[in-house]
Amino acid sequence: MTEVVAALIRKGDRFLICRRPAHKARGLLWEFVGGKIEPGETGKQALVRECREELDITVLPGKIFMEVTHAYPDLTVHLTLFEASVVSGTPRLLEHCDLRWITPAEIGEFHFCPADEAILKEIKQRF
Repeated sequence: MTEVVAALIRKGDRFLICRRPAHKARGLLWEFVGGKIEPGETGKQALVRECREELDITVLPGKIFMEVTHAYPDLTVHLTLFEASVVSGTPRLLEHCDLRWITPAEIGEFHFCPADEAILKEIKQRF
């Protein structure tokens, strides 16, 4: 089981999604910014590091929005999605090939990583 974290970053009625690079697993699918928890890190520490590495922003992780376990053909992930706010910086594409601020109504216009499907359903219900 691979422990991963991701950030639900909101701006008004929109939230941030990022598109994976074509050369990576699940290439060109959309996701929430985040990644694997490294040895010795807490989930929140990993989230701060990943947001800095992938988008050049500093975030303040808040409460857990949702947790999901999903089995891909190549690995099983336990994903913890934290609500997070940007403390400093403006998102830049350091790792991803695109990013968007979308509303819950626009979710259907994007193809997301399968692990995010339950989260997206919850976002539609809550917001």
